[in-house]
Amino acid sequence: MAFTLYSLIQTAILCTNAIAVLHEERFLSKIGWGVEQGVGGFGDDPGVKAQILNLIRSVRTVMRVPLIMVNMISIVLLLLFG
Repeated sequence: MAFTLYSLIQTAILCTNAIAVLHEERFLSKIGWGVEQGVGGFGDDPGVKAQILNLIRSVRTVMRVPLIMVNMISIVLLLLFG
């Protein structure tokens, strides 16, 4: 298997899919990363954990529909060109 641009794009798509399917109640709360753990006070700098939680929520919210389209395009390209 060659190291190509398509394999890098496919890796990015798979990692984004992995972030998008994380469920807060079933998975993230079991490891202590639930909704209530990421809340800070007003004026406090958010920690690394809170920033990662915000990134996960943002990816799930914003990338839901584009991920469906990108996955469909990736599957069609894989079927057409092997």
